[in-house]
Amino acid sequence: MDKRIAFITGATSGIGLATAHLLAANNFNLILCGRRADRLESIKKELSSTTKVITLNFDVRNKQEVISAIASLPVEWKKIDVLINNAGNAHGLSPIQQGDAADWDAMMDINVKGLLYVSKEIVPGMVERKSGHIINIGSIAGKEVYANGNVYCASKYAVDAITQGMRIDLNPYGIKVTGIHPGMVETEFSLVRFKGDAERAKNVYKGVNPLKPEDIADIILFTVTRPAHVVLADMIVFPTAQASATTVKRDPA
Repeated sequence: MDKRIAFITGATSGIGLATAHLLAANNFNLILCGRRADRLESIKKELSSTTKVITLNFDVRNKQEVISAIASLPVEWKKIDVLINNAGNAHGLSPIQQGDAADWDAMMDINVKGLLYVSKEIVPGMVERKSGHIINIGSIAGKEVYANGNVYCASKYAVDAITQGMRIDLNPYGIKVTGIHPGMVETEFSLVRFKGDAERAKNVYKGVNPLKPEDIADIILFTVTRPAHVVLADMIVFPTAQASATTVKRDPA
């Protein structure tokens, strides 16, 4: 193939979808992954006029689904140049003593184990070729713990630790590893966290001009198009109104 191949998890919405659109327009072929098959097909149809697209329908939490899906790739698609581990979710916002174990399982399974399962299937090929770039989408919650964030923060701290470990372990093979840690980004994130409560999700961004998925996609594109000797290793990205996980300037209604 004459273009680099980018593999994106969580590609059906938010940052993943915005990144797919931007990379398609900038000389990348795409492997788009997600749980919602109908969305994947719609996105593939839209982007196929611009670049080559393959879709893989699986849940990152399911190790066997991950293994089978990635193994099904045609040989010419297995030389993955850029892995974007974007799939992730928050579930609930409760003090630890009131936490729901099902929510805890979901966050650890998606945010941590899912990232590991996907990476396990792709990184060995990068090691063999001595080239590649891994981008793990973390969160400010992986840099600062906040009230009621407990397990979600723990999962994103784990993403940060894994990213740092990858950077060290893969250094001898010339593989770039980047962690991107956004603050407030207006996606389906809060709607999922609050289990479909649209009003509560909307209030998260009230009085704030938050980041958009396209803002993070821009940063990803910039990151993966740096010269071979340059790696943007670790980035925290806020909207201007945000100064920390909990310090946010809100305009009056």
